[in-house]
Amino acid sequence: MRTAKIYLELTKPRVTWLIVVSTAVGYFFGHLALGSSPWRLLPMLHTFLGTALMASGTATLNQWYEQDADGYMNRTRLRPLPSGRITSASALCFGTALSCLGFLELGFGANWLAATLCMATLAAYLFIYTPLKQKTWWSTTLGAFPGAMPPLIGFAGAAATLTAPAWAMAAILFLWQFPHFYAIAWMYRDDYARAGIQMLPVVEPDGKSTARQIILFSLLLIPISILPRWLGMTGTLYTVGAIALGVWLLRAGLRLAFHRTRTHARAVLLASVVYLPLLYLLLVLDPAWL
Repeated sequence: MRTAKIYLELTKPRVTWLIVVSTAVGYFFGHLALGSSPWRLLPMLHTFLGTALMASGTATLNQWYEQDADGYMNRTRLRPLPSGRITSASALCFGTALSCLGFLELGFGANWLAATLCMATLAAYLFIYTPLKQKTWWSTTLGAFPGAMPPLIGFAGAAATLTAPAWAMAAILFLWQFPHFYAIAWMYRDDYARAGIQMLPVVEPDGKSTARQIILFSLLLIPISILPRWLGMTGTLYTVGAIALGVWLLRAGLRLAFHRTRTHARAVLLASVVYLPLLYLLLVLDPAWL
């Protein structure tokens, strides 16, 4: 039981859950794009399960790669690998097995477009974003591309193609990541510095550039978040809610710009954590295609 708990911890269940939810929203609109076709339970379950397996595998392999850096940071030093609760070889085998199973689950259970998108996400995350974290703060920008893929995977799982609505949802998720992760980077900048990870608040410790980035992407998120309305995906309820949520997130970013403290960075993080689930809820509650 203890061993199972350690392996489960490697998969980062909370992150995996958010990825599956993002995939589910994409699947929902991918199905609606097909018109009046009936819901097919098995392909939907295969899409969610395959994505969850690959997300879990990616999280495990990422921790395997970063185990030394994780050992330097207070927030990560008790993870299974740096704490010595599991061997490096076991984590590598576990992460590889999960990723391969997820790829096959998506390919045979849903379609190969969804599987290919998921594998591309894994490759970009592990072979581009993760190594660059030790070299440049631009890794955050590059990492936002694989981070925005779940709605595309879900949409492809349902429709076996990608159209403008899929890209609109991916664009929202892409922009949302910047205030979210820059807030985390500001809060744990000392940890990142000890581990040699070149996050923006580490490179420019006064926090001015970090606050500017948060404000910039929060501003961009407001018009991009109403793309679903422009594309005929949603109605007025969603539009009003998306704008209100965007203004709330922007307000938190502006307060951080004037008061660059951990407390205000945490407020941005909290706003971002609340923003995305509520936006997804509005998308699903107010679809214009039903």
